[in-house]
Amino acid sequence: MTPPRNSNAARDIANVLHPYTDAKAHLQNGPLVITRGKGVKIYDEQGKEYIEALAGLWCASLGFDNERLVKAATDQMRKLPFYHSFTAKSHEPMIDLAEMLIERAPAPMSKVFFGNSGSEANDSALKMIWYMNNALGRPKKKKVFARLKAYHGITLAAASLTGLPANHKLFDAPIAGGRFCHVGTPHHYHEAKPGETEEAFATRLAEELEARIIEEGGAEECAAFWAEPVMGAGGVIVPPKTYFEKVQAVLKKYDMLFVADEVICGFGRTGNYWGSLTFNIQPDILVCAKALSSSYLPISAVMVNEKVFQGIAEGSHTVGTWGHGFTYSGHPVAAAVAIETLKIYDETNLIAHAAEVGAHMQAELRKRFTDHPIVGEVRGVGLIGAIELSSDKAARKPIDPAKKAGARLCKLGEENGVILRAMINDSMGFSPPLVITKQEVNEMLDRVGKSLDALAVELRRESIAAV
Repeated sequence: MTPPRNSNAARDIANVLHPYTDAKAHLQNGPLVITRGKGVKIYDEQGKEYIEALAGLWCASLGFDNERLVKAATDQMRKLPFYHSFTAKSHEPMIDLAEMLIERAPAPMSKVFFGNSGSEANDSALKMIWYMNNALGRPKKKKVFARLKAYHGITLAAASLTGLPANHKLFDAPIAGGRFCHVGTPHHYHEAKPGETEEAFATRLAEELEARIIEEGGAEECAAFWAEPVMGAGGVIVPPKTYFEKVQAVLKKYDMLFVADEVICGFGRTGNYWGSLTFNIQPDILVCAKALSSSYLPISAVMVNEKVFQGIAEGSHTVGTWGHGFTYSGHPVAAAVAIETLKIYDETNLIAHAAEVGAHMQAELRKRFTDHPIVGEVRGVGLIGAIELSSDKAARKPIDPAKKAGARLCKLGEENGVILRAMINDSMGFSPPLVITKQEVNEMLDRVGKSLDALAVELRRESIAAV
């Protein structure tokens, strides 16, 4: 259906290039135009209401109408709407926020660098590691490891860390030069051998990582390992038991840094303040964004320990400057909103609320969908989860990609008033705002169940017709 001339949809089609969108198909299909939000819900131009099952993009932790964050932004806009942090300039919101993050870090941290997105933060962390090793006289120690299906962003270096095909195809990523190494996905459901326990699977993955490190030059050439505590855009993959303990032992052996990408998992998503706490990770560098400001304004942070900072300090003293930063690094308005966000988390005991409601969501996901005829696996922890669609539950076989089952379920979800996101292998993610209640979780899953049942009927009819 062609949108009316001069409508928002028609003007969007004429002027906007959308991320993560089939640009050619968009010329025909157009956008869903959202006009306002309240709590865990958003509303389109026609006033239709949707529960946002992904909190936007895993990020609107406080929902879509928090007045305290609006006031924090307004007050700071009146006081100091912008200043930079280049050449030793500073301002109180940036200082306060850095202090608050270090106080809350899951492992001892020394300094905080600010950016505007998770992608920028991961790019910055990578540059820090290369810079540090050059400064310390280790010019060959540059190779970095990430996992297949990992998501670490879409700037060119971050996309090179990311392990998803859509972020590499036609982009000439990963960057040439052999510095980016991808190792196995810790997904027991698909990757474990028959009869292999989670612990045995974790041991095998750690052994494969060590073998790859040796192949790539060992401690002399291998610098760092990147990991999301729970892999987000790769399908909400929860690591097998003992995985991170075994991986960290390998990294310590080869003097490699652990970079925890907490862009999705940080600030209560997994039931603890950090995903690193949930999975016993002791990071050298921690990257966070999204829920840092409930995504009301763009801001990200990279926390580094003293070892990393001393390398940067040494290099910057030799060169005369640390030649990295963004105009908006530590932007005072974004920092003020982030400060207020962290205060709200503390004052409302939101992390405990997320743990309690997250346990309810996990139980309901499994109760409702484990035995559904087109669901292969239900997985997750805290307030992050997924259901993976399957055409053969026993064989753990995905639905034929030509069926576009995930995209169709998203469309059915919109019809039933819930915003979903389809990921690899038609995995449907759940990451609602942390303020969601148990009743709202039930309402969200009612709408998902109705959509899933409708898709199952459509697929069954198509199978009968094909025969």
